[in-house]
Parts: sequence; structure tokens; C-alpha cells
Amino acid sequence: MNRRDFLIGTGAVMLTAASYGKVLGANDRLGIAVVGSGRRGRWVLHKMLATGKVDLIALCDVWGEQMKRTKEQLKLGTVNVVYTLDEILANDKVDAVILATPDHLHTNYAIRILAANKHLYLEKPVTLHYNEGPILKKAVANSNVVCQTGTQQRSGSLYKQVKEEFFGSTKKLGDIIFVRAVWSNFGWQRRKITPQPKPKKFSWETFLGPSPQVPYEWARYDAWRNYKEYGTGILSDLLTHWGDVAQWMMDDTNPLNAVTTGGIYHLKDGRSNPDTVNSILQYKDGWNFTFECTVMPIKNVHDSVLFHGTEGNLELFRSGYIYTPHQETPEVVQTTESLDEAHVLNFISAIQKGTPLSAPIAVGLDAVKPSHLAAKAYWTGKRVSFNKDQSEIVVVQ
Repeated sequence: MNRRDFLIGTGAVMLTAASYGKVLGANDRLGIAVVGSGRRGRWVLHKMLATGKVDLIALCDVWGEQMKRTKEQLKLGTVNVVYTLDEILANDKVDAVILATPDHLHTNYAIRILAANKHLYLEKPVTLHYNEGPILKKAVANSNVVCQTGTQQRSGSLYKQVKEEFFGSTKKLGDIIFVRAVWSNFGWQRRKITPQPKPKKFSWETFLGPSPQVPYEWARYDAWRNYKEYGTGILSDLLTHWGDVAQWMMDDTNPLNAVTTGGIYHLKDGRSNPDTVNSILQYKDGWNFTFECTVMPIKNVHDSVLFHGTEGNLELFRSGYIYTPHQETPEVVQTTESLDEAHVLNFISAIQKGTPLSAPIAVGLDAVKPSHLAAKAYWTGKRVSFNKDQSEIVVVQ
């Protein structure tokens, strides 16, 4: 079978009977809890339940309505719902946790989950602040559990195929000079948020966590990605994914410096994070990475990472790729693979069989490095870099 005929299907890790039993027995099911049961937590839970290898033990959220929506949309029936992480950590039936809270809660919650000896599926971006990285890395190293981070492209058969065929020693694209990533049109982050009184069964203080203690404001919860205290919006939600893909393919996780321009050009609704950005990052091995994104309805043919080489171009997206050698006919490959499905199966297999993780904590921390640089460049309005020991981000003098 040649590559042109290669059918990329589910890409799932096959859980065969031969190598079960590293941590759990072959017939053991994982007890799962979801901490942060909003849209993303709900989706990852859906994919985990679809494997038939897990049991849902509890949902945890600061707002009861989110847990109600999860139960209704996934047709879960009777499920234990709790409002604090302590209740999850004290539950011996919980083997693993899906952590899908707002970004500012990731590090503190992850450390506590790991210390409680529960496996962790940690959504990206793994950290909101760059200086949280070493703390989180140490917590994982000191634990005896599995920690998968949420860059699901890492489990994709297509991405692994592309990595092997086009990069490294093959030099199929020649010398790669520019890598350009585009991803726009996010209706969820364009929503008009109507103020409302604080709901019942809602813990504003738990939501704020370690962030500045400010008076209740519904938009800060319902559209938290718009506010820099809780996340960096498109500079983390999206740049983390495409930055990870670029760094993985290029075998270079060392961005040297970054500049970012952009602003709140269209959505003057009280948000602090930009609705439109352009970032340029320079890398150690001699290539530039550009990231272009807006939440506005700008539609690209593909939301993709485009590698420009001296022998050809490769446009890589979630449903396939287009390879265009210089002076030859473009080649198109498509896939129907579910990256989320492959990623949760890898997580489960790592727990049950000791299968290597697709996205361990080192990958998650590398993936967020370009996002941290780009965000710092935006907020300072300057070119920024890491200092010599990469312990902090500094303005380039």
C-alpha cells in the first residue's frame, strides 16, 4: 500500500489483550470525574464515554447549570454533582480527572489532582503564566500517575505520517524558511453577553481562584476567554495548537523572540484580550513562524499550518494536507480521523498498558511557549525573548 492509497481511519490506539494490566487490569474500567464541565470538558467526556472503557463518577463545576447541561446533552441520567475540587479528590472511586476549567485554575488544580494520586487529562494551555511551568513539571515528576496534555494533534495518525514523510532527514520540502499559521472565525468568542444577576448554585469566589478578587460580573465567567486574568484568548486557545504542530514538525521548541500586533478592533464590549492578532516568532534553527488570527468571520480555505520550503510547500490541517512540490502537481490527502478520540484512547492506554503518552507534560509546556512569548509581546508592545536560563520572558533591549 503506497501513501496515496493510505486510508486514515480512526487512528485509535488498539487496546489488545496481550499487553493489558500495567496499572489497571484488562477488564478494569476507569472511574472518571470532570472538573470544569463546560463546552470543552463536556466534549472530552463524550469522547471518553464513547470508548466504553470508563465510568463517570462525578461532575464538578462552579455553576450547577453547566453540570445540568452536561447531563442532558450526554443523556447521563443520575450523576453525582459537586461544587469543589476537594470532593473529587476525596472520592476513592475517581481514578482519573478531566481538568477543563478556565486557564487560570489549571496549575493549582493540576498540582492538587496529581498529589492525590489521580491520573490527569489536562486541557491546553497547561499554564496561564510562564513561571507556572517549572512548578507544574515538578508536580508531574513527583507523582506516580499519568498526565496527558490537551494537544490532540499529537495522537493523530495523519500528523505522525506527515512528520515521518516530510520532515527530519527526508528534507522533502528542502530548507524550510517560513511557517505560517492561520485560524479565525470564532463565533463563540463573538457572542454578545447580556448581564445577569448571580445565579443560584454558582460560586463566584471559586471561579476567581488565584486571580484578582473583583466584584461579580457575569461576562467574566460566561466569556472568560475575553479577559486576560483568566486566559489569553486566541493567543493561547489557538496559537498553542498550531505552535505545537510547527515546533513538532520542525524539531525545534526554542522560540528566540516574538513580536505581536493587534487589538480590539471590532468587539468593543469590555473585553481586554484582542479580537485580532498577528504574531511573528523567530526560532533557534533559523526559521520564522507567523500566526494570524481573528475571532471575526474571516474564513480561510483551511485553518492550517503552511510550511514554505525551497523544494515545495505543505499545508497541514486537521482534515488532511496539500503537498505542492515546485513545478509539479499538488497532492491532496484527506482524513476523517477524530483527533480527540485518538487522544483519549492514548490516555486510557497509557494508564492501562503503560503505552507512551502522545502529549506528556513536556510537550504541553513546549506547546505553550510561543503563546506566552506572543502574549507578552502584545501586552508590552515590544519584542520579547526568554532570558539566558529561560526562567522568565524579558523585553529585548
